[in-house]
Amino acid sequence: MKKLILLATLLTLVAFISGALAQPKPTEKPAPAPAPATSDEKPKLEKLIGDIKSVDKMAKTIVVAKGKEQKTFVVDDKTKITKGKDTLSFADTKAGMNVAIEYKKDGDKNVAVAIKVAEPKKK
Repeated sequence: MKKLILLATLLTLVAFISGALAQPKPTEKPAPAPAPATSDEKPKLEKLIGDIKSVDKMAKTIVVAKGKEQKTFVVDDKTKITKGKDTLSFADTKAGMNVAIEYKKDGDKNVAVAIKVAEPKKK
């Protein structure tokens, strides 16, 4: 009789243990996706220093070359063009000027945010 009770107890214990082990483990929640960029964030500005190769006043674009690298920039009404402390207009830009351009990428276009024309060297 003792063997029968011991056997029934062991079988009950094995049933509970196997039931506990057979339960699926809780799945971990995936890490939350990073928040999308909001319009409040300023886009990363890039900078290029070089010489103006050409100016297209109709399309409001300028081509700037640094060595063999050439990039075309779109100039809009928000673009600040300066030479020292003076503010220039887009019409004042000419081929051959040395410039430092801060720009942002907008799709496949480079939009000029600021154009700083280099001061001529004083003799």
